[in-house]
Amino acid sequence: MDINDIRKRIDELDDELLRIFNERAGLALEIGKIKKKLGLPVYDPVREKRIFSRMKEANAGPLDDGAIVRMFERVVDESRRLERIMSQREGREEC
Repeated sequence: MDINDIRKRIDELDDELLRIFNERAGLALEIGKIKKKLGLPVYDPVREKRIFSRMKEANAGPLDDGAIVRMFERVVDESRRLERIMSQREGREEC
């Protein structure tokens, strides 16, 4: 493989990651709706710790566990942000 072949494969993986990130965000929004109906908080530190632990256990590298946790912290943080935005919008619509 030459550099262009490798870059093409990276682009393909980036496209797949984008699709997966957006699918995950959509599911997080669904969970946010359920949490709101049940009166549960958006932030669930126990769940987040389980996510990070599971990802570290599944990590085969070359990224180290710290890198994996940092990346998933961002993903989870953005999911929480979306849940809060959705909750605020729905709160305004109810008025």
